[in-house]
Amino acid sequence: MTSIPVVDLADLRAGGARRAAFIATYGLALEEHGFVAVRGHSIDKARLKEAYEVVKRFYALSEAQKRSYEKKSARGQRGFTSFGTEHAKGETAPDMKEFFQIARTDVPDDHALHEPFGPNVWPTEVPEFKDVMSRLFKDLDDMGRDLLGACAEYLGDDAAWYTDAIRDGDTILRVIHYPPVAPGQTPNSIRAGAHEDINFITLLVGATEPGLELLMRDGSWLPIQADHDEIIVDSGDMLQNVTNGRMRSTTHRVTRPANEAEGVPRFSMPCFIHPRGEIDLTPRPVCVDKSGGNALFPSITARAYLVQRLKEIGIG
Repeated sequence: MTSIPVVDLADLRAGGARRAAFIATYGLALEEHGFVAVRGHSIDKARLKEAYEVVKRFYALSEAQKRSYEKKSARGQRGFTSFGTEHAKGETAPDMKEFFQIARTDVPDDHALHEPFGPNVWPTEVPEFKDVMSRLFKDLDDMGRDLLGACAEYLGDDAAWYTDAIRDGDTILRVIHYPPVAPGQTPNSIRAGAHEDINFITLLVGATEPGLELLMRDGSWLPIQADHDEIIVDSGDMLQNVTNGRMRSTTHRVTRPANEAEGVPRFSMPCFIHPRGEIDLTPRPVCVDKSGGNALFPSITARAYLVQRLKEIGIG
């Protein structure tokens, strides 16, 4: 259950008044909250359960086995990143997590997309990992394209510009493991510090445990928990930049809830929808016109923006 607006993808696909209602509710939710829950997606629970099972098998490997998939040259964008490496922008304390990142799987290893960070790597100890996660990547990537186009329609902008921008883009599927919190650690301890996402939009499959919290305008933190019937969508910094602030990049964090049993790990699988590196993130004219007439955000390419942020969070 969530306390944020909820939309159904069936309405987007139905056309007519149902589509118009979806666009209005979805766009307003991103504009006002930065988060929205999406139902009616086509990824069934059995496939999501299978994905979490292979993820858990990977994280059950020894530290040496996991670290064999950690390549510093990848700057956290491919393969494994060890516990305590990443931190929130502006913070020095590391997040209490480790993660594995998967880039596009529908292009060859020598594609220009992979030039900055290298190709995907796959854990041979879990042979199903590649196929299972590649299918999930495609499903989320396809959904992300539809939802980004819906966002553009709400803004009155050219949807084709947005959907073309993410074609062969730097989209990443991140599978995260938050290990069990040490006995005696303070409840509500931070597993991932307060941050905003870097990309256009993020699609977040329901995590295995609660802990996600959204910073509200009054300064309070709203707990958000979705089951596998919902995918949480949030807008990131790049979307905020190109829309001149109309789409909010909302601060969120991951905590250990006070009532969570000790020794319980948390797994989550966000998909970060990114444009291609050469895409110009200069605020779009229609968004500038509708937000006072002045560009409030910088002109910068998506690759330069990404590299800058990776340095700021400790993995660049």
